[in-house]
Amino acid sequence: MEAFLVSTGIVALAEIGDKTQLLALLLAARFRKPIPIVLGILAATLVNHALAGAVGSWLMALIGPTTMRWILGISFIAMAGWMLIPDKLEDDTRLNERLGVFGTTLVAFFLAEMGDKTQVATVALAARFSDYWWVIAGTTVGMMLANAPVVWLGDKAAKALPVALVHKVAAGIFAVLGLLALAGVGLS
Repeated sequence: MEAFLVSTGIVALAEIGDKTQLLALLLAARFRKPIPIVLGILAATLVNHALAGAVGSWLMALIGPTTMRWILGISFIAMAGWMLIPDKLEDDTRLNERLGVFGTTLVAFFLAEMGDKTQVATVALAARFSDYWWVIAGTTVGMMLANAPVVWLGDKAAKALPVALVHKVAAGIFAVLGLLALAGVGLS
């Protein structure tokens, strides 16, 4: 259960102000059909994070716990720094309306999530915890907690959160996890 709770919290915080959250807001404003948008985000997140989690688990098995401890520690500390850099959605994002609202959301969200903070965090969390399915469930719930309200409530939800403060809290959590990993504390 620890893997689920930590994964949910980290990803929910990391997603605030992230480019995929901005994409969710853009999709909500453009299509004004929240159900297929939320379902598209859910499907894209499940596939993306399942793949990212598999990479993290594979790396842990391949590299071994001692080397992975150092990689994870440094990665979490790097994520702490990355959290302090605001994301922007590139203007050249093109949405293919021929796929419909669900399809457009699925493809756009999956592609936007590639190499994103939350995907990298999912790789690290899956390497950190041996509970692969709880990590994927947690990161997916975290994504939905951050994105579904933006889709349903739009601009009001996005503006209600103090993004800079949330990013600082998330950076602090990543830094603590990095230091704990370097110290070898709590690695499964």
